[in-house]
Amino acid sequence: MAARTGDEYLKGLSATARTIWLEDARVTDVLGEPAFAQAARSIADWYDLQHAHPDELLIADPETGEPINISHMQPRSADDLARRHVGLARIAEMTFGMMGRTPDYMNVTFAGFADDPEHWRGPDDENAAGYANLVEFQKRLRRADLALTHTIVHPVINRETDRVFAGNPAPLHKVGETADSIIVRGGRMLATLAPFADEQTVYPGGPLPPDAGPEYALSFTVAMDAPGLIFLCRDSAARPAATRFDAPLSTRFDEQDAYCIFDDVHVPKQNVFIDGSIAAYATVTFASHWWPNVMQQTTIRALTKLEFFYGLLSAMAELLNDRSENSRDLLGEVVTYIEATRNALYAAEARCVTMPNGAVYPEGRALHPIRALMPTWMTRVAEIIRAFGGANLLTTPSRAMLDDESLAPLLDQFLPGALGATPEQRSAVYRMAWDVVGTTLGSRGELYERHYLGSTRKNHLMIDSRYADGPRARGRDLLARALTTTRVDPR
Repeated sequence: MAARTGDEYLKGLSATARTIWLEDARVTDVLGEPAFAQAARSIADWYDLQHAHPDELLIADPETGEPINISHMQPRSADDLARRHVGLARIAEMTFGMMGRTPDYMNVTFAGFADDPEHWRGPDDENAAGYANLVEFQKRLRRADLALTHTIVHPVINRETDRVFAGNPAPLHKVGETADSIIVRGGRMLATLAPFADEQTVYPGGPLPPDAGPEYALSFTVAMDAPGLIFLCRDSAARPAATRFDAPLSTRFDEQDAYCIFDDVHVPKQNVFIDGSIAAYATVTFASHWWPNVMQQTTIRALTKLEFFYGLLSAMAELLNDRSENSRDLLGEVVTYIEATRNALYAAEARCVTMPNGAVYPEGRALHPIRALMPTWMTRVAEIIRAFGGANLLTTPSRAMLDDESLAPLLDQFLPGALGATPEQRSAVYRMAWDVVGTTLGSRGELYERHYLGSTRKNHLMIDSRYADGPRARGRDLLARALTTTRVDPR
């Protein structure tokens, strides 16, 4: 079918039943549910975007020649990475970086998975059949232009006992099989985009505990309408009744998050990528090139959001004619986050690494620190927006107030912007800022930024262990030289 249009995506979405709960009821019609409808339209816009900018967003399938989204690219050169960068930036700009799980995220992920036989085949090729299934799925993914959701985190029930899987019914595990399927049961977090996806995927997101048996070593994809597959959505952050002016972001960009329950779900064996191979699961978790590959997409998305926030802050200052040193200091702080992110991204692409099979990935060393810093930076910028806005975030006339004939002249007199800006211009910017930091969408976005790349602490631990033989050795060499110059035995 090749690259879909927005209408084709929506037709597929409406034709797929799913067991999905929102607040007090099961949703039987995603497009008819006001809390979902506008975000579904935003994903449809994602599909239309590739046809509006085919030179940037479409490439030829390497086997069939049909047009596919650039996020399915398996780069083979620095030029490929640069071209993919342009396309991913165009996509991120569509939502101003506010949606972190548009389909390109999973597309890049599975393009990288399928291009990594070294790790997915497992030690001694014990997972060769699973890897072959993965390759075939990635072909179907790109040619059918599917939208995926994923769950890669085990349930958090009791932090004292969660790391013990023996006798624990909550973590996802295999409970049986038939001639053509495996049967899985348990919970998994967190299916972002669940109401809008075509399939649910599972893959390693972290190590299994030592007592976990082979039944927990699973990776697969399954249709959203599979019997026993249940999604429990968080409360909606959408503002379906509001006008685009009143809620410029939350009317469009609530990508939703859901807890996923597998109640004896049958997964077709051709869709299973790991079935009981603890060694392959561990290899993918610790050694695959997933992070350096997908970090190009996530960093571009985060950079776009930081740039959007900077533009918003600049407009907020201008509307109050605020040229104070304090405000300029805060604006400069945001610029440092932007440029540090940009520099890391370009360094990773320029120093890209070629794998034995010819796959080309950004250098992980340049991007891994961004994983640790981004949660801090994003939440800090949200604090700056609140500080910039202050009480002005709460003095934002609605579209109806601005249009009211009796109020309009009073607002012109008592609530304009500085330097000739109209009340409408002022309210539009400050309503945008409120949607970023004051609404449910804003709160969810801040929580998302704190955790979608792992916590800062988790990333610090990973960086320390991963780079022990590189920067640490370099640092010790310099220390040894310094101690030698002071005639101290460096041992």
